[in-house]
Amino acid sequence: MGVEGKERSRELETGAQVLSGNMGKTIQRLRKAYNLSLSELAEQSGVAKSIISQIERNETNPTLATIWRLSQALDVSIERVLASGDEEPFIEKSSKADTPILVSEDGKMRLAIIGWLKTIEWLQWYDVQSEPGGVLDSDSHQRGSVECLSVLEGEFEVEVGGVVQQAKAGESLRYRCDRPHSVRCVGDKPGRATMVCILKAAVMD
Repeated sequence: MGVEGKERSRELETGAQVLSGNMGKTIQRLRKAYNLSLSELAEQSGVAKSIISQIERNETNPTLATIWRLSQALDVSIERVLASGDEEPFIEKSSKADTPILVSEDGKMRLAIIGWLKTIEWLQWYDVQSEPGGVLDSDSHQRGSVECLSVLEGEFEVEVGGVVQQAKAGESLRYRCDRPHSVRCVGDKPGRATMVCILKAAVMD
């Protein structure tokens, strides 16, 4: 192999490593956004837990079939998983089909993950849509975490530690989410809100 051939080979290898590194971070952020453990993602995707762990740590270059199975399990397009973060434009557009959706256990409340995946470990932002009576029960987040629910349509109710408060369109509720909490769509009309969760915030008194 000539000098030019060796240089090209190194460029391709470096490019593959960068792509794999960004892909691993993307998969990890999506997994955490869904609050999935490695074992749960392995079960849903059919990809071995050890392989997923290696991908997230940038220790292996997965096959296209593996990437496809992970993207299906995480409900995003394969293009989103393969996107190189270093080459992203300042203005980034996500399609509706490429927006991950969380669904409450009762199936009545849907949370679209509209925040930037790169900030998912400390800032989460959701578009919430609910049928009347929809309930979202959540476990505790990290100590000091705070959540803000801004109601756009309908009426919602938040319960934390036995304390209940309601908010209508144009109103917001801010509350500690470092303990079990519930969000309900009350009344007889559908509701819509934005929810922002700030993780690892300063501990509140």
